[in-house]
Amino acid sequence: MFRLAFVSFIVLTLLYVVVSLYARHARRARLEQEWEEDALPGSRDEHVAQGLADYDDSMARKLILLIYIVPVVIVAFIIYAVNFM
Repeated sequence: MFRLAFVSFIVLTLLYVVVSLYARHARRARLEQEWEEDALPGSRDEHVAQGLADYDDSMARKLILLIYIVPVVIVAFIIYAVNFM
């Protein structure tokens, strides 16, 4: 059981890192494209930095933590269903 939990934690952590990096990269690309299309005032780097700071405090970033919660809940439900239903 400990081995399963350890391997699951490692896999979920790798998945979290990949999804987190991808989401941040996608947000950066969207901010850069927004700056170019709308011809916003100020430098592009400042616009991107402010947008990423807003992203760091956003709910979307926190929802990525569901990568840890959802599989644990599903496995717990399966264990409960198999043993007690």
